Amino acid sequence: MRTVIAGGHGQIALRLERLLTARGDEVAGIIRKAEQADDLREAGAEPVVLDLESASVDEVAERLRGSDAAVFAAGAGPGSGAARKDTVDKAAAVLFADAAVRAGVRRFVIVSSMGADPEHKGDEIFDVYLRAKGEADAYVRGLDALDWTILRPGQLTDDAGTGLVRLEAHTGRGPIPRDDVATVLAELVDTPATAGLTLELISGPAPVSVAVKSVAGN
Repeated sequence: MRTVIAGGHGQIALRLERLLTARGDEVAGIIRKAEQADDLREAGAEPVVLDLESASVDEVAERLRGSDAAVFAAGAGPGSGAARKDTVDKAAAVLFADAAVRAGVRRFVIVSSMGADPEHKGDEIFDVYLRAKGEADAYVRGLDALDWTILRPGQLTDDAGTGLVRLEAHTGRGPIPRDDVATVLAELVDTPATAGLTLELISGPAPVSVAVKSVAGN
């Protein structure tokens, strides 16, 4: 299986790349800076240098063509201003989804955020972020050519993963190690029966594989 990950140098993406390549998958990670390439190679992934804030749909589709799945794990980051929430968290996600459609890659997983909502009120940077993520999610939901799954993790931590999660349409707020987010993503990529679902994720009682099978209806 070949998967292309947008935001390939992100903390969750690097973990996901290691998991996917360890199980024998072929993985490419889209990065903005060439100096990030060695970190991707160390994770077993092929680095693809492409700026999603300036690339065209055709340029991104060319990188996606022939893949089995696409994962949007890019983000403007906590230090960025409101403008980049719009250009990365929203516009780059929309671009990546359109490119997946053009390239014929049906399986599409997007890493969103708990509380993402296009109607979210407020003027703080985090409010802008939640609106941007919500608008991206709404756009992806409207694309019939994609078998999409939206994952909304709770508060991200760098604690060691436990492999135990709560994955449901509505979990309530709570923390989740990035390790476990990556593990869930690896399972979701390989579980197209979760298409059409928006899922919240926090630490919980269920092993990842059991949690994913449960929401997939198995």
